[in-house]
Amino acid sequence: MTVSERLFDATRAFDHPVTIGAIAAIAVGLLTASILVRALNRAHKITLDHYQELLARTRSWYILAAVMVVPILLGAAWVCGFFLLLSLFCFREYSQATGLSASRSATISVTVAILFTYFAALDHWMGLFTTSWALGICSIAMVALVPDCPQGYIQRVALAIVGFALFGVSLGHLAFISNDTLFRPTLLWILLCTELNDVFAYLTGKTFGQRKLLPNTSPNKTWGGAIGAVVITSLLAASIGHYVFHDTTLDQISHLLILGVLISVLGQCGDLVISSIKRDLGVKDMAAVIPGHGGLLDRFDSLLLVAPVVFHYINYFKADGIGGDQPIRILTGG
Repeated sequence: MTVSERLFDATRAFDHPVTIGAIAAIAVGLLTASILVRALNRAHKITLDHYQELLARTRSWYILAAVMVVPILLGAAWVCGFFLLLSLFCFREYSQATGLSASRSATISVTVAILFTYFAALDHWMGLFTTSWALGICSIAMVALVPDCPQGYIQRVALAIVGFALFGVSLGHLAFISNDTLFRPTLLWILLCTELNDVFAYLTGKTFGQRKLLPNTSPNKTWGGAIGAVVITSLLAASIGHYVFHDTTLDQISHLLILGVLISVLGQCGDLVISSIKRDLGVKDMAAVIPGHGGLLDRFDSLLLVAPVVFHYINYFKADGIGGDQPIRILTGG
């Protein structure tokens, strides 16, 4: 596969059976949800307000699914572009909610650091990508000196570094996966399992949940929901992962189950991280961009911790790593 084909060619989008299966599952899931919501309303099982809320959520999911899936099908460059925009908009929501947006130097330095990280991902330059974390922190700390305002320096820098880490570096790992031959099935596998993990936690929590998990952080989460999600998501991730990583060193039940546990536990922790931030700020949602969901951070928070850990697990245990069989430094000509 040439560099241009990997970056822009969509003719091979459906070469892998997991890609076809994942898209079919998403389509069936959305249609089922739409039918179920309308059936519950006609049977008068839910209130009108609840029906309208569920309808708004479902409609938003159609748009979200398309926005996530289409770039993956189009090629690696589109994947990097999508996650770059997601990182920048998530950071924007975070900076406005925390008040960091009042510091122009801090927001500019984080934005530049995020752009630098994504350049390394698009270039397939692993060394620069892993170094971008340290370089980003140093640049944020130095740029924060420019206004010559020591009052609040620690708070500005700390908020900026947390924002860069969660929304730049973490999500940037998903963009770097686009350098791998299996980037389409791998990304769809991560996204599908992470989002369904939230659904499993909700359903098992409603069925078995009694004891609250962290009531001060997220009052609706229970131990029953958390454990149920780990069990179901692990089995689902292992089952689909077998086909994603077929004939690779990761195609072992131990690796696949560990990856499933990581996706479930870290997905729930990512949600709790943003919940903690919202509780600290005293807000219900980070924004109101997505009808029925809130802001982008309210919808994609589960990916924040999943992305880097799953990335490095795959990169370490897969024989050729992530993108090991593809040209490196495709922009800088290394």
